[in-house]
Amino acid sequence: MNLTALNQTDGCQEYFCPERSVSLSVYVILYVAAAAVALLTMCGNLLVIISVSHFKQLHTPANILILSLAVSDLLTGLFVMPFHLTLLIESCWISGLVMCLFFNFVTFQVTSASVHTVALIAVDRFLALHSPFFYSEKISPTVNCIATLLNWLLLLFYNFTLLFFNGNFIDVMCPGQCLYIIDGVSSVIDLLVVFLVPCSLIIILYTHVFVIARKHVTAIRALQVHNSRESSKNRTSDKSERKAAMLLGILVFAFLLCVLPYYICSLVIPYSNDDLFYVRDVTVIFFLLNSTINPIIYALFYPWFQKSLKLIFTFKVFNKDSSLMNVM
Repeated sequence: MNLTALNQTDGCQEYFCPERSVSLSVYVILYVAAAAVALLTMCGNLLVIISVSHFKQLHTPANILILSLAVSDLLTGLFVMPFHLTLLIESCWISGLVMCLFFNFVTFQVTSASVHTVALIAVDRFLALHSPFFYSEKISPTVNCIATLLNWLLLLFYNFTLLFFNGNFIDVMCPGQCLYIIDGVSSVIDLLVVFLVPCSLIIILYTHVFVIARKHVTAIRALQVHNSRESSKNRTSDKSERKAAMLLGILVFAFLLCVLPYYICSLVIPYSNDDLFYVRDVTVIFFLLNSTINPIIYALFYPWFQKSLKLIFTFKVFNKDSSLMNVM
């Protein structure tokens, strides 16, 4: 790509797309790698969505939240990754104004939805272990479906309002650029809504979850070998809840590991004299890769997902009454 001046518009300074600084072979490899990551993200999360949606045995309250997270990750792979990785490779926006507005809005929506869904997962696991009787009686797949739907709708309204009242839907973008405008007050509010409050909730609740799980393990070890049948049944149920909490803890830990560097970098940049924007670009990649990692975590640690994959790849999901198959 030659250094080419883009057309100048009112209020825009002349902007140049930088010359490609790598060889053609490296350039092609970058695009192939970007396409592979986006495709892996889409396919992995689509398999999670098919599994949880198709098999009735997987219609549990916790899995409804996993389904919501998979939808968010699928949208990331479909609409955010291709544009963002292309922008990093080209160092120039080549998709036009309308796609820039769409890209910014979807990015705000799916990232906030991911963070809030993981917070809902933390709340779900905390209630399951801290108040098992309340959880079994009050928390159903329908309840979590309603909570998930409200979460998406409220964030949809919030993100549209945030971008609209900061003037992001007005045609002021210079060609070759794709930026979003947020004033100081809105930036603080967004930081609280999307990062500080939900991530603090995640860390606090999962700290309690692991403390409760540890107490349960200690209590079970202290029991006598001979117990009543009902007591044995309760211990089996409790063990199942603790295992679910531990497995989802891996998911939450991977999530925090991927997203915290980005938000920390975003907090440091305004107060730093150094040019840290290239560091933020790297942290954005880790943020996006979380959507790729999640299905891999399911495949490694969730037996129900492993069984679901076998049924999907052997086309047994097309059999009559396949939704009633045992995948647990």
